[in-house]
Amino acid sequence: MGPAAWLCLLCFWLLPAHALEDGACRAMGGPPSGVLHRHGDLLMGGLFPVHMRAPDPDQLFTRRAVATKCLEFDLRSYRWLQTMIFAVEEINRSQTLLPNLTLGYAAADSCLAEGTTLAASLALVMGQDHVTCSGAAAVPVIIGDARSSASIAIARTLSVFSIPLVSYFASCACLSDWRKFPTFLRTVPSDAFQVRAMARLLRLLGWTWVGVVAGDDDYGKSGVALLQRELQSSGVCLAFSELIPKSYSQWRMARIVDVIKQSSAQVVVTFAITPDIYALLSEVVKQNITGKQWIATEGWVTSSLLSAPQFMASLGGTIGFALRRGNIQGLRPFLTRLHPNSSGADPFVREFWEAVFECSLEDQQSHLASTRSRCSGTERLDLVENIYTDVSQLRVSYNVYKAVYTIAHALHNMLSCQSGQGPFENKQCPDLSKLQPWQLLHYLRAVNFTTPAGEEVHFDENGDPMPSYDIINWHRGPGDRVEFVKVGQFDSVDGSRSTFQFDVKKVLWGGSQKEVPVSQCSAPCLPGTWRALQRGKPVCCFDCLPCADGHVSNQTGSTECTKCPERFWSNSLHTECVLKEVEFLSFGETLGVALTVLSVTGAALTAAITAMFFRHRDTPLVRANNSELSFLLLLALMLCFLCALAFLGRPSAWSCRLRHTLFGISFVLCISCVLSKTVVVLVAFRATLPGNNIMRYFGPAQQRMGLLFCTLIQVMICVVWLAKAPPLPSKNTGHSSKLVLECTMGSALGFSCALGYIGLLAAVCFLLAFLARKLPDNFNEAKFIAFSMLIFCAVWVAFVPAYVSSPGKYTVAVEIFAILASSFGLLLCIFAPKCYIILLKPEKNTKKSMMAK
Repeated sequence: MGPAAWLCLLCFWLLPAHALEDGACRAMGGPPSGVLHRHGDLLMGGLFPVHMRAPDPDQLFTRRAVATKCLEFDLRSYRWLQTMIFAVEEINRSQTLLPNLTLGYAAADSCLAEGTTLAASLALVMGQDHVTCSGAAAVPVIIGDARSSASIAIARTLSVFSIPLVSYFASCACLSDWRKFPTFLRTVPSDAFQVRAMARLLRLLGWTWVGVVAGDDDYGKSGVALLQRELQSSGVCLAFSELIPKSYSQWRMARIVDVIKQSSAQVVVTFAITPDIYALLSEVVKQNITGKQWIATEGWVTSSLLSAPQFMASLGGTIGFALRRGNIQGLRPFLTRLHPNSSGADPFVREFWEAVFECSLEDQQSHLASTRSRCSGTERLDLVENIYTDVSQLRVSYNVYKAVYTIAHALHNMLSCQSGQGPFENKQCPDLSKLQPWQLLHYLRAVNFTTPAGEEVHFDENGDPMPSYDIINWHRGPGDRVEFVKVGQFDSVDGSRSTFQFDVKKVLWGGSQKEVPVSQCSAPCLPGTWRALQRGKPVCCFDCLPCADGHVSNQTGSTECTKCPERFWSNSLHTECVLKEVEFLSFGETLGVALTVLSVTGAALTAAITAMFFRHRDTPLVRANNSELSFLLLLALMLCFLCALAFLGRPSAWSCRLRHTLFGISFVLCISCVLSKTVVVLVAFRATLPGNNIMRYFGPAQQRMGLLFCTLIQVMICVVWLAKAPPLPSKNTGHSSKLVLECTMGSALGFSCALGYIGLLAAVCFLLAFLARKLPDNFNEAKFIAFSMLIFCAVWVAFVPAYVSSPGKYTVAVEIFAILASSFGLLLCIFAPKCYIILLKPEKNTKKSMMAK
């Protein structure tokens, strides 16, 4: 069963019974506005929305269908139709392209509706007007339609019969599926590339918060879906997404405009054909909404209907993607050749004439109001400047031109086929007299040529051409007319690699703003902060929180802060990592100076007391408790004061070893002297009992041996400590913003033993002194020793928690303070009373006074 038979069955299935008369098959009543026809060796069909409104759907299946007319004549679409005719005649005059073949055409009005478009396409394929259910299809290929939704309906229908459809304006990406639409090709780029360019523009200008308005059709819905997919990982969010209803009801338009007005998004992206967007923007103008930045698609960016002066206040500065402009030599004279008296075969010319000159022809065949003056017939079309005669913005017209040449070159390649070398079964070539649509489709897909304007044309596997867009900006021209200024372009080399150019300096922004409008839900987070998403809102809505200490962000819009390396810290602004400030207790800082002064003061005071004791060495008070021990104790105290200086300054290997060793040995020597004094006092009073001769075991020699033994134990502890795991300088990175230079203990056991041994001697000394505190004597040294040991122990017991909790260099300061405090406690408690007597009460520095009860 051939294509004609299948079409006949389709005709019977689509039509009601009363639409079939006398065995004839009327294709859904035929195109409501008629067909512009010219005979030729091969006919190509054409579908153009010459009218913008179709009749009521139920009228298409009535006996009065022929009389039913579409409404609202569109000059721009009529120019597209005339461009097809121009291209056909230009090819017929060519001596190189199809020299032995005359092309014909059959162009119908689609009335911008799916129903009338499908009816017109079936009428073209089956033959204009009444056709029987026999014979071949009238046209093997159709150019059209302008709308994506209508093209989808036609492509699905005609693909059953392998009839090619070459569209010049249906850009929906959904048509780029050769499995669903195997016979569909187009000379207009797919919206997939337009969306890619649009997303790139939004990212380039920093517009992360945009609204979207789309027509309620395949073109609009597919465009929005593609845009959302493209923007998913780009940081651009949709503030709102609205569909323009086909009913154009006033309250729904007002609601959409209210959403646009209330939204904080300053950029509005549109995906709609001209009639849809016109209905919406008329309400925008009515409500006087200005200051919005509109992004237009190729569907309306160069529309004369919307570039009228009344729209300029709201739409000035619009940026849009237009099809690449072409130059067609000789088109304007061809367009202006029309006249109602000499173009009788054209069913649209009378209505066209009335629309251009706003007059009425005598026979009143036009639908225009009869109140208009009658046309004189002397009007000159070549003097008219309107959307029809304007050939400066040939974009869609140029795509129509390319579509005609595509078919012509496919036919030329087909006729050039050499017998026995054909692409079909048994290497056969097509027979033009019995041409099958699927044979022409084969050559259409393989076409590759250069137009007279110099553009290369070929298709990919989905029937799409290589995309190319001009980026247009609406500038205010004379009389508030729109001037379309090219500010950039987008080209794709092979569908994946693309070039994007955009000159920001040439752009006039929406609302006549001088700077790039800001359209953001939240301002970008400055360096030093990071984005914290707001609960329940898109990712473009966030709060900017400062980075934590030790973390930085050095870029605008950072999603997280980066932790600084080990020896680095964040600066005050948290924008970069800087080397941590090196910290140690130095001699030059205030705390270091204070501790140095205390240390030197203590050592100087000890030296002064030593000098005083040496001067009064023969007095009873000095000689009373073994003056040798007193001098040795003063020497030990002087070492204790001076060892504090070893804890100051930048830690080094020798200073770390010296400070702990000197501290441990000095204090053991000091406590040993005090312990020896305490033992001597205690034993001396016990030795006064009759028959007790114990003092012979605690003479000066024994005391020296005791001191040496106690000190040697500490020396051995320090030697083992330094040999096994000595204290070493280290850089403590555990503190926040500072790198603390400190001495490690090396061995915790060694440090504990050294400190514990001092504590043991101090505890024994305190116990013995406490027992001897009430021994009878006018000057009992034991009670002063007990008090000094009490202070000593209290200081070192308090030292432990203070040492652990102090940060950085203050750890060393606490240790120095403990050394100085305990040293001053021993010095003052033991020697202050003696100094008082020697200096202020010399009369008591006698043996009698000291022995008195």
